Amino acid sequence: MELRQLRYFVTVAEELHFGRAAERLHIVQPAVSQQIRRLERALGVSLFSRTTRTVSLTEAGQRFLPHARAVLAAADRAADSVADFRQAGASVRLGTSEGLGDRLDALLRGFAGLAPSASLELLHAPTLQRLQRVRDGSLDATIVRGSWPASGLDFTPLWMDEVLVALPSSHPLAALSAVPFASLASLPARLSPPSRNQPLYDLVVSCCREAGFEPVLGTEFTTAQDTLGTLGFGRPHWTVFYRAHANLLPVPGVVFRPLTDPAPRMQTYLATPSDRRVTPEVVALIEAARATEAA
Repeated sequence: MELRQLRYFVTVAEELHFGRAAERLHIVQPAVSQQIRRLERALGVSLFSRTTRTVSLTEAGQRFLPHARAVLAAADRAADSVADFRQAGASVRLGTSEGLGDRLDALLRGFAGLAPSASLELLHAPTLQRLQRVRDGSLDATIVRGSWPASGLDFTPLWMDEVLVALPSSHPLAALSAVPFASLASLPARLSPPSRNQPLYDLVVSCCREAGFEPVLGTEFTTAQDTLGTLGFGRPHWTVFYRAHANLLPVPGVVFRPLTDPAPRMQTYLATPSDRRVTPEVVALIEAARATEAA
């Protein structure tokens, strides 16, 4: 039995709705459902009666609820007992990924407005390293795109990123306002390998297959600067960029265009430790990140 399971249980018991509970907890609904099921297995009883329309506490759940609240209250009192030793103006250590572009600028501005006394320390590293650092506590959270190993982590959805195609400005497809995926079939694709960015690789390849072709893979994507330099003045090929990144990349000889049939999107998450309470500063970070979607 874990504190987070008790916290999820109490929140669902108060809301009697898994979706609203997930919103209060700032995590995705499947994570709430999964932890409730694990708690029920550990206790050997059903805590909730679920139908397609309603959620209610079972008799066992009603009996368990005051004890769960008492344990959480005791944990909060334990944390408050050392409050005087905390430094004023908490610091949040945030892992970042490549290609956040103007979204990162908007996130930093939003966070400064929501948590003016807090500081934000940014760290860039490969995704798997950042996820491990969140697990071991050397990072408070990290931004990740797509699905990654979830052991010991909660993933809060932040925004959806549009994926654009980057093409030589001299290519006939560059004259289109939007590029059908099928029209890329004869051109080599320069993509990040699965070892470096499995979610994006899988997304692009699945879109190619949905459009009726297998991508012709060329040289691997290295850095944005090198890849775009080759794209603008080398042999015709294509690659992909997130719109937020492309907004900051006016490159001679290269154009960025939306894709259609299908139009790829990538979900971005904030990964936080499952075994620690979400701090007010991390909640502010989540709210600032979500605000970039509206902006």
